[in-house]
Amino acid sequence: MSRFLPFRGGIGLSILLIACTPVAAQDHDASHPDHVMMTPDDHAWSDAPASLPEGARVMVIEGNPAAEGAFTMRLWLPANYTIAPHVHPADEHVTVISGDLYMGLGETFDEGRAEALPPGSFAMMKMGTAHYAFTRGEAVIQLHGIGPWGLTYIDPADDPRNEM
Repeated sequence: MSRFLPFRGGIGLSILLIACTPVAAQDHDASHPDHVMMTPDDHAWSDAPASLPEGARVMVIEGNPAAEGAFTMRLWLPANYTIAPHVHPADEHVTVISGDLYMGLGETFDEGRAEALPPGSFAMMKMGTAHYAFTRGEAVIQLHGIGPWGLTYIDPADDPRNEM
């Protein structure tokens, strides 16, 4: 079995697959299916996948994180939200849209070693780079990369999918 678990199984995948079609972009001009333009009013948030702790919301802007190819999605993270140390099977690019995201590197969660990333900040983690994130207030981030996207926790006990 692969060390990386792509975005699989359960409710998370179902929600993601439903959300993966950029419907708003198609409503704007169906004659250009390869061109995505969205305004804030076009956003359709849904529950984040089961690989993330409960409480986050996701909006897939383009592509399909569960499939091969480029994708872009936004995540709304509530206040006092933590994503335990984890890795991804491909490079991950994060842009902070609003609020502050705190990120740290390593296989052990250490709030004191995390760096505050205010709106407009960018972070990129190469495939397999262990990192963690948390919020103190609400934050919205934009995540893009090449799918299939996956998340493997360093400590399997931190994986919310194991609580089901």
